[in-house]
Amino acid sequence: MTALPPSSRIRRAVLPVAFCTGLTAVLSGCAADPDEGTNGVGKLSPTAIEQKAQSAADSAKAVRLAGTLVSKGGTYKLNMRLKQDGASGSVTTKNSTFELLRIGDALYLKADAGFWAHDDKPSQASSDADADSEAADKLDDKYVKVPQDDPSYKQLRGFTDMNLLLDGLLGLHGEAVKGDRDRIGGIRTVKVKGGEDGEGGTLDVALEGTPFPLRFARGGGAGVVVLSEWDKDFPLREPSAGQTLDYGKQLPRT
Repeated sequence: MTALPPSSRIRRAVLPVAFCTGLTAVLSGCAADPDEGTNGVGKLSPTAIEQKAQSAADSAKAVRLAGTLVSKGGTYKLNMRLKQDGASGSVTTKNSTFELLRIGDALYLKADAGFWAHDDKPSQASSDADADSEAADKLDDKYVKVPQDDPSYKQLRGFTDMNLLLDGLLGLHGEAVKGDRDRIGGIRTVKVKGGEDGEGGTLDVALEGTPFPLRFARGGGAGVVVLSEWDKDFPLREPSAGQTLDYGKQLPRT
């Protein structure tokens, strides 16, 4: 048997090693570090991730909140832009849609005539129905300033209060558990769940940039909201005199 030259023996020894090295690289590529190029939040414990998200939300100056909330009082579909000194956007309930605008403590409600009309009272006297219809026509598509003494002021203002909404929405219940990776609005996220099955809610936290909460699914099917446009300011302007009606000390019941 002819002995191989040293160089040939080296090549024969190196080839299998090179093949194995290449194969290892290919296989390990399927298990690439999911936190590469991220803000590193995904490496933290689930409780720490939740705390990071809460801190980011607490320090934010503005946000858009869109989605559905389910409560004992009904189901509400929100599309609100919120900041510390006010908000603007829309709220849809089972029977109607209305717009809200708040600048400081001044709160305005805008809706069509159907929102203001009392069509759900078939036993209403004809004169009362006519009066309601006339009032509804005057209020149609106008900004009506909500008196602070009106019983509905506190509830309506709650839809425009950034801190109140975020504090009430973003808390998980139960032991925090780290979930899967996902993308919300093109941004990589990591999920944190309240309980193994997310029965206490599921929070998606951004893995890019500031670890803002980007999506929250409330436990028990109580709604899902998407949070975007964090820290993006937007203008709030008082409606013009021609767009505004002052109904007095108390709004008509709707």
